[in-house]
Amino acid sequence: MKSSRLVSILLLLQTRGRMTAARIAEELEVSVRTVYRDIEALNAAGVPLYGDAGHAGGYRLLDGYRTRLTGLTADEAEALFLAGVPGPAAQLGLGSVLAAAQLKVRAALPAELRPHADRISGRFHLDAPGWYAAADETPYLPAVADAVWNCRALRVRYRRWREPTDVERHLEPYGLVLKAGRWYVVAGPGPRTYRVDQILQLTTGEEQFTRPDDFDLAGYWAAYQRDFHHRLRAGRAVVRLAPGVSLPGPGRTDARVEEDGWTRTTVPIESLDHAHAEFLRLGTGIEVLEPPELRDRIARTAAELAERYGHPGDRPLRQPSRSAHPA
Repeated sequence: MKSSRLVSILLLLQTRGRMTAARIAEELEVSVRTVYRDIEALNAAGVPLYGDAGHAGGYRLLDGYRTRLTGLTADEAEALFLAGVPGPAAQLGLGSVLAAAQLKVRAALPAELRPHADRISGRFHLDAPGWYAAADETPYLPAVADAVWNCRALRVRYRRWREPTDVERHLEPYGLVLKAGRWYVVAGPGPRTYRVDQILQLTTGEEQFTRPDDFDLAGYWAAYQRDFHHRLRAGRAVVRLAPGVSLPGPGRTDARVEEDGWTRTTVPIESLDHAHAEFLRLGTGIEVLEPPELRDRIARTAAELAERYGHPGDRPLRQPSRSAHPA
């Protein structure tokens, strides 16, 4: 709606200072022409809003002007309390701070909106870690968070997966990311990504660094995930699947049903070790055709299992023990 968009423009200029029409349009997901019309409407309403031309130009509010149009809607009040996740805040050492902030926000809400905010905490509980993942021990997380906030360099002893496993690193922490219950720190030079639970020792000095002005943590993480998934599924395997058997993942355009009803398709794999374990789960419902080393490996495992358990007729079935006092 136009009225809510006008309020959004005022709040953007009030909190961020000078902004170009293009930047406002990007934030509000509207056209630049729409922003021009909204600016004219604000001017007509008497809002002291000025536009500067040139490379460093843009729109700004008169110094000292602040709008009081900061009321929340019911949906916004609910979203605000949903965004406050107590678990991660407590890990960062901000649990009491978050609780105090939510108390102040609730007290400032109009009476009719307080039930909406309270309803969120009573009906939604966010638990990020997976079922089968033990909680990571992150004793250095508060220190890393403090270094992120104050742009202070760190010296850490870090454990990685390849040799040499324990290494010394100089980190300039740009930001923290919580992914599936696990904390990561994105740090320069590079930047590169490190698991906070793998920091074995940490030393904080007085050395400070300058965080790049153009560094976008969310953008970096999105690119990092894309690259991770690309490397994770770099291999390929050609398999045949029995009728009714499927593998997780998007639909495969090369899948074709053969005369015996089995489906032949190509699937991405992380590694031979991972594919070996995952394909064995399907038992006789899958046949690996390529790569040859994976097919041979699964064949050897099947032969070892056959030798270990033998043919069902080779050994007698174990008879159940009889009770001395039958029922």
